[in-house]
Amino acid sequence: MTTGIIDYGGGNLHSVINALNYLGKPAQLVKNQEDMHNIQKLIFPGVGSFAAAVNDLKQRELFKPIQAWIESNRPYLGICLGMQLLFARSSESPEARGFGVLPGGVEKFRARRIPQIGWNRVKWVRENYLCSRLQGKPFFYFLHSFHVSSKQVSAPWTLGLAEYEGTTYPAVVHLENLWGVQFHPEKSGKVGLQLLKNWLDWDGDIVVNCKNYSLPGC
Repeated sequence: MTTGIIDYGGGNLHSVINALNYLGKPAQLVKNQEDMHNIQKLIFPGVGSFAAAVNDLKQRELFKPIQAWIESNRPYLGICLGMQLLFARSSESPEARGFGVLPGGVEKFRARRIPQIGWNRVKWVRENYLCSRLQGKPFFYFLHSFHVSSKQVSAPWTLGLAEYEGTTYPAVVHLENLWGVQFHPEKSGKVGLQLLKNWLDWDGDIVVNCKNYSLPGC
């Protein structure tokens, strides 16, 4: 099963490719619509601004094919900006429109130190295959100035929460075959590799009992 990694001129392409190579999972870059024909899963390793990513995708004629992939409920993992683009709007670029498959929007941190850089805990709030074999409230590597609105912490698609300088926000989202993580699993050591492996190994059995893996709050 080959995983496509979107190449839109930004993102941690090499870090994600290296992580998949380490896990022994076949991957290929997706630079145009034709590249999507022979893949079964899709990763968007987004880094950069909301509007710039949308514009770059449209210039490469990738925006609509990716949107069609998402709307057809095929396996998708959005990393950082790749997660934020699942929403329609971001306060970073009010004029730009994302894929709009999740309600709500993205807003800037109201914090003394922006961006959030470094390791932070994630608290799982629902049972899901993605959190298999992850112990306790694991640390992941974050780098971002914008986050999914805190109004969505109790949304049914919110899977994991993080907190930064008093703001609690969705750090992991999941809706059917769509996942998004605000952190960078490809830069999060063994725990990040395990999360990527969980997603890559997922074969349709969405929910598992995470309590089997000693996950408080999962």
